Amino acid sequence: MTAVKDSVHDYISLDPVAADLVDTPEFQRLRHIKQLSTVRLVYPSASHTRFEHSLGVYHLASQAVSHLDIDGDRADHVRAAALLHDIGHGPYGHQTEDLIRRRTGRDHDEIEHLLDGTRVGEILEAHGLSPARVAAIVDGEGPVGQLVSGELDVDRMDYLVRDAHHTGVPYGTIDHGRLVRELRYRDGELVLAEGNVQTAESLLLARALMNGTVYRHHVSRIAGAMLERASERLLEDGLPIETFVRMADHDLLVALGDRVPELGRRIESRNLYKRAVWAALDAVPADVVEFDFAASRAAEREIADVAGVAPASVIVDAPPRPQIKESRSRVVVNGVVRRLEDASELVGALRAAERSQWRLGVYAPESIRDDVAAAAVDVLDVPIRGTTPT
Repeated sequence: MTAVKDSVHDYISLDPVAADLVDTPEFQRLRHIKQLSTVRLVYPSASHTRFEHSLGVYHLASQAVSHLDIDGDRADHVRAAALLHDIGHGPYGHQTEDLIRRRTGRDHDEIEHLLDGTRVGEILEAHGLSPARVAAIVDGEGPVGQLVSGELDVDRMDYLVRDAHHTGVPYGTIDHGRLVRELRYRDGELVLAEGNVQTAESLLLARALMNGTVYRHHVSRIAGAMLERASERLLEDGLPIETFVRMADHDLLVALGDRVPELGRRIESRNLYKRAVWAALDAVPADVVEFDFAASRAAEREIADVAGVAPASVIVDAPPRPQIKESRSRVVVNGVVRRLEDASELVGALRAAERSQWRLGVYAPESIRDDVAAAAVDVLDVPIRGTTPT
């Protein structure tokens, strides 16, 4: 087996299938997509990539199938799926995911089109594996699909530990070794064995703390919103969506600098917009909380018109309502499989904390921030007390 030295898991042993897949163009591209996209503008050491994360997910999946006594053909397909689970990401990963979904109807975990007639598909078939089965596992289908894409998946276990390691933030530290060892199947569902409510809570708590400290940091949100708007304009300028989807981070940054310079160069030099409005959930009208892409763009145009500024200089960022997917994890309690949200009092507290951290953002260049803030308060009916420009 080929051994790869990893900063989180030490040595990762690649089986022959994985060793061949790693050398494909589709997988090598992941070297050039940062795991934390715009978060690295906040945490300079967060320069790790989806390449190394994918190796980590493969490693944990290998351990999981061993502990679960999954072997042979099934195990081979799970390991391949774990390794390839991120090859469908566009540039800057999740930061461009909504844009790509709007344009193509695909999510990043729908990868069958990337296995059909490609070098990856040829290698899978050469080793006796079905590309369609691998794609289905990546999409979370079936009992083994839960290992790669579910509430207790090895993807989550790796990225929490890896992101905490590279940012220097300790809150994502979890006992992934115990999590993997305590996985069981009950009636086709992936669960944690008896006595592991606290183990499941640790995963929930780590994700909640990383959300507030790392994943939803306001600087990253501003840069991400700017990146999405700039990418939309790049596509409107004629760049084919399928070309966009297969770009790496640096490809997109160069294209934005050339074709959408007023935003692209700001992102590259970290000359970001500022918060004109930063309003808590309870201070925002319900219809604004539920803004979709079209409604946010319409609000941007209206705010810009009231403020007397260019529409491109206003960004409305209305994130989805807080959700804690990990609360649906299943754990055995007194011999009965229960959802964590029903077995743990911690879930309610974390849900309240997530609600308290939600913010509506309106961003603009610093020179016009006050004008945009006044217009946004008028247009969105957000009270002054709900805003904290900084």
